[in-house]
Amino acid sequence: MAKITLKGNPVKTIGSLPKIGKKAPKFTLIKSDLSKAKLKDFKGSKLILNIFPSIDTGTCASSVRNFNKEAANLENTKVLCISRDLQFAQARFCGAEGLENVITLSDFAKGKFGKSYGLTIKDGPLSNLHSRAIVIINEEGIVTYTEQVPEIVDEPNYEAALKAL
Repeated sequence: MAKITLKGNPVKTIGSLPKIGKKAPKFTLIKSDLSKAKLKDFKGSKLILNIFPSIDTGTCASSVRNFNKEAANLENTKVLCISRDLQFAQARFCGAEGLENVITLSDFAKGKFGKSYGLTIKDGPLSNLHSRAIVIINEEGIVTYTEQVPEIVDEPNYEAALKAL
């Protein structure tokens, strides 16, 4: 269980992020067009999983914008922005912002992704949402980098994540 904070107040997640060097847990998430996206659909590409509580908060929106900018220059890499927001909110945000280099995926229905990746928030005002985290998966589906952001309102370390590719 990760111990993180929300504006300095302690909160916990249900587990820990996947281990570096291990196979990434499988997932099925919902795309903005309501189709399903599975981890196996991205086989052969490097993945940056940009995970956050809600796209409609300043820090979360900033992370999506930053990774969208970086994704345009990355070879064989896809940026998956994952939250429990409805796919309609994710699509609205990206459309309004003109963001075309990231893929938004929703874990709204049952939160299975958050549970299998150990990042569902267990307590506090954001209970049942995802904590802010980065997971990088290589072309073979192996986790090569993780960052559990210790303070939910802080942005992830973009430089370290991109360097890990």
